[in-house]
Amino acid sequence: MDWQHVSFDWNQARAFLATVEEGSLSAAGRALGLTQPTLGRQVTALEQALGIVLFERVGRSLELTASGVELLEHVRAMRDAANRISLTASGQSQTIEGTVCVTASDLFSVHVLPPVLRRLQELAPRLNIDVVAANEIRDLQRREADIAIRHVRPEQPELIARLVTEMKAYFYASSSYLDRRGRPATKGDLTSHEFIGLGDVERMIGYMEEFGLPLTRQNFRVNSENGIFAWELVQQGFGIAPMPTIIADRTESVERLLPDMEPFVIPVWLTTHRELHSSRRIRLVYDILAEHLSGDMRDGAAL
Repeated sequence: MDWQHVSFDWNQARAFLATVEEGSLSAAGRALGLTQPTLGRQVTALEQALGIVLFERVGRSLELTASGVELLEHVRAMRDAANRISLTASGQSQTIEGTVCVTASDLFSVHVLPPVLRRLQELAPRLNIDVVAANEIRDLQRREADIAIRHVRPEQPELIARLVTEMKAYFYASSSYLDRRGRPATKGDLTSHEFIGLGDVERMIGYMEEFGLPLTRQNFRVNSENGIFAWELVQQGFGIAPMPTIIADRTESVERLLPDMEPFVIPVWLTTHRELHSSRRIRLVYDILAEHLSGDMRDGAAL
């Protein structure tokens, strides 16, 4: 191999890729922690090194040239290879210290994770846990998190997924709301009540229809993608919402509706990357999460 001609600068390639994916030099600079002039110089240096033009300025925006489009696929492959190198290196770490990033929904993070974190602090006092409490699914392959707690099974073959438990959920409403609107005695009675939307209302309506509950957009007068806020609305009497028993049954101001009705079943998947699973610190967090979620959480004892 002619090593003298292998002089590609990854920092310049990364600047180019970030500019494409973030949409502008200023946004890419913020994402990489660089000033816009510095990022611009890196992109220009890459163009000079390759002898091609990567971007054309159209008005106030940048557009990829044909050469830029052709190069983009290869730079993305470089990015993915760099991620795999990082994953492999992290997987070889055998010290129970450093940082492990765990992502879960906002409600799950607030109501379920604190006892696990307390246990981890006892077992590994030098370990730092970074919790990403977000309802968007984070990309484990791109190192947006080390471990994810999800309610859908991941499809990527590079990920390890374990079904640790299945939570039961029912409809709940505050006592103040039920005193005002009446307590439904049958599933059919629910169609005349107000519901709190949890994110995608149309998707929620479709799920309720499969459950035998024909709701419409008129039933959802308030909606929020933030689960914590939506649950607060339920407690303050704005309407009804489904909620796992492990969260709702510890909230004194709400009542479970139709307790004899068939519950919703919410799977809980614990997911990590195959190569990260060989890291002692990530394996420790993974195992403690699995033990907690599959054991105590099933009957609410963990809370």
